[in-house]
Amino acid sequence: MHHLDRLRQHISDVPVHLKAFSETDLTQHAPDKWSRKQILGHLIDSAINNLKRFTDAQFSEGTYQTTSYNQNQLVVVNQYQTLPLEHLLTLWSSLNTQILYVAEVIPEVTLAQPVQYNGVAAETYTLDWIIEDYVAHLEHHLKTLL
Repeated sequence: MHHLDRLRQHISDVPVHLKAFSETDLTQHAPDKWSRKQILGHLIDSAINNLKRFTDAQFSEGTYQTTSYNQNQLVVVNQYQTLPLEHLLTLWSSLNTQILYVAEVIPEVTLAQPVQYNGVAAETYTLDWIIEDYVAHLEHHLKTLL
């Protein structure tokens, strides 16, 4: 299944699975580990940052350079642990739906746009690759989330 089709399926499935958990199941976590709500929050931050990458890379002159984001700090300052699950699911679903809208219409030639992570010149990827990697990253976290 194509990565965008998998993303579409996750947008449909994830809310159903997470709504089945109790608040305790959503918020409990081991020391130095994220709770289910915090993992979902991390995926929201990932969607925010990658949506910007997927749009900005399309009109970048030359190789698009991504910028990193402080994953742990964002989970804390966005209060994901204490926010209502319904809000988190709405935000996550909306962001990923927007990613689908953007990614589905990127022309083939633009999907070949070169991208480097955080200015690491040794590794150059394509826009298509970072979109696919975004879905793989999501799926990696879904294994512990669901």
